[in-house]
Amino acid sequence: MSARDEVLGRIRTALGTGSDPEPGSGPDAADHAQVHGYRARADLDSAALLDRLADRLIDYKCSVRRCKPAELTETIAAAIAERGARRVILPPGLDLPLPDPEDTAVGSEWVVDDGALTTYALDSFDGVVTTATVAIAETGTIVLDGSAGQGRRALTLIPDYHLCVLYARQIVGLVPEAIALLTPSRPLTWISGPSATSDIELNRVEGVHGPRTLEVIIST
Repeated sequence: MSARDEVLGRIRTALGTGSDPEPGSGPDAADHAQVHGYRARADLDSAALLDRLADRLIDYKCSVRRCKPAELTETIAAAIAERGARRVILPPGLDLPLPDPEDTAVGSEWVVDDGALTTYALDSFDGVVTTATVAIAETGTIVLDGSAGQGRRALTLIPDYHLCVLYARQIVGLVPEAIALLTPSRPLTWISGPSATSDIELNRVEGVHGPRTLEVIIST
């Protein structure tokens, strides 16, 4: 038995399952909360969840826009135009009402990632537009799992600007709620605000290991 198999075996034992999880079957948050005594659900209605997520994101220096589904194309166009992004990379399977790239107000070149672009090629793009799997209101965290509309990890870590579109139905209150919706075997990327780090003198530097600018559109 390899060290990896031993570690995974211990995790399965702790979770109370003797086999690998099926795709889409995260651990049950309510059961774990009952055993370990932590909160499994946020006691917030939909409007309060949206407000809390927006507050957390803004606190992380993230830009937030809200719109109705019918306004999504216009809102995406406004975000791209205000950013001044001329070349935008898109993940495969992105199902969003994107603006017409021929629109002079947007003036962007949309390129769908084919998986063959190098890090240097990705770095030549001004930004990336994606969706997400789930967002956590309490922590202001967006989780991507590499599925359709989200793309490979490099796609959201290299371009300097990340525009992420969320729908209200994708927002949960607490981490256990998000965990229950995730597939552990997928490549999960957890994003809490723009990339930032601090040196020993506590000088904050942004964009070291990800985009310097994160903008989120919440469609309600």
